[in-house]
Amino acid sequence: MQFPLPLNRPQLRLFDSLFASAAADWLEDSETEPAADTQSSFSEISLRGSAGHCLTLLAPILKTLSDNQDERWLTLIAPPTSLTHSWLRQSGLNQEKILLLRPRGSQSSLALAEEALKLGRSHTVISWLHPLPSHARNQLERAARSGKAQSLNISLG
Repeated sequence: MQFPLPLNRPQLRLFDSLFASAAADWLEDSETEPAADTQSSFSEISLRGSAGHCLTLLAPILKTLSDNQDERWLTLIAPPTSLTHSWLRQSGLNQEKILLLRPRGSQSSLALAEEALKLGRSHTVISWLHPLPSHARNQLERAARSGKAQSLNISLG
C-alpha cells in the first residue's frame, strides 16, 4: 500500500543507513547511491494524534539516532514537554549522546536549531517547528550542509 507524499516535501533520508546493510547483500554495485551533494540535509515528519501515540511512533527513530556510531551529539531543540528525561530513559535512548536545548530569552527555536546545525557538533538536530515556512526550511538545510549534519523537523499537529 502506498501513501501519497506531499509534492513539495523532501523524502526522509534518515532511514538510509538502516536499509543500507540489508541492501548491500542484494546489490552487487555499491555505486547506486546518489552523490552526496544531491542528497537533502533536511527531512520532516508530520504526526497527528495524542502526545503518547506520537511519542510511541518517534521512539524507534530517536533510539536509532541516539545509537549512531558518529561521535557527535543527537540534539533535540525545544522538544514538547511530554518528551522528558524519564521518557528518554524508558525508551532505551542513549542519553550520553543526546543534547537537549531550549532557546533562551528572545532567541527562537529556529535560530537555535540553525546555530546547532552550523556548529557541526551534532550528527542530527531535531526541531519541533510548526508551521515551518519554506524560507525556514531552506535556512535549516543550508545550516545542516554547512555543519555536515542532518536536520529533522517534527511537525506535531
